[in-house]
Amino acid sequence: MAEVVIVENPAAAGALVAAEIVRLIQHRPDAVLGLATGSTPLPVYEALHSRLAGTDVSQVRGFALDEYVGIDPAHPESYRSVITREVVEPLGLDPALIRTPNGATDGIEHAGDDYEAAIEAAGGVDLQILGIGTDGHIGFNEPGSSFASRTRVKTLTEQTRKDNARFFDSIDDVPMHCITQGLGTILRARHLVLLAFGEGKAQAVAQAVEGPVSAMLPGSAIQLHEHVTVVVDEAAASQLQLADYYRYTFDNKPAWQGL
Repeated sequence: MAEVVIVENPAAAGALVAAEIVRLIQHRPDAVLGLATGSTPLPVYEALHSRLAGTDVSQVRGFALDEYVGIDPAHPESYRSVITREVVEPLGLDPALIRTPNGATDGIEHAGDDYEAAIEAAGGVDLQILGIGTDGHIGFNEPGSSFASRTRVKTLTEQTRKDNARFFDSIDDVPMHCITQGLGTILRARHLVLLAFGEGKAQAVAQAVEGPVSAMLPGSAIQLHEHVTVVVDEAAASQLQLADYYRYTFDNKPAWQGL
């Protein structure tokens, strides 16, 4: 069972997860982080900005979950740009050590395998930050994705393109394809930290944590991992049947265990 931590608000979640990441980096200066984009992980990155002060991050490595195919890496909405803007620059990380999947159309047929090889060469991801969609997707692994899937090119659904159109001039500018870490890739990380905030995520969280393991809800793949921490606010926890149990176990957890 995943460890579920229920906090008051996203800021509290960010502080909690940031403290764990700092502890990891202090223990392993060349730690490998799995970096998610979107609004959900922002409280973590914001908390890290102050908590990492005085900590040597020159060796920290990172791998983004996904990237659009065919987008210019310099485009403000490429995930390379987003990671640079929201993570690399504020935290003072070395840009050369932070990777995103290569979405260039030239060589796209082997870009997934190349990314898998890079993650393996780095020794694997130590801590993977995840969000979850209202339909249970993680990364760009939409419902129906294989739990054994590796980094690969996926066709974005019309709903996903509509959801992301707000970041572009029009829906016609939203790329049709993406390259994303697969569920199998994500499950190879040593520690998964899934964050979710707001009532709109409550059903997906409950199904991912307490429901059946199903490809129709990609987030339920976390139940197959040995070290998962789910950090949610009260609203996102509102449909969890064992919420009181999760609160009790976390309140009585030995401090030395961390997350």
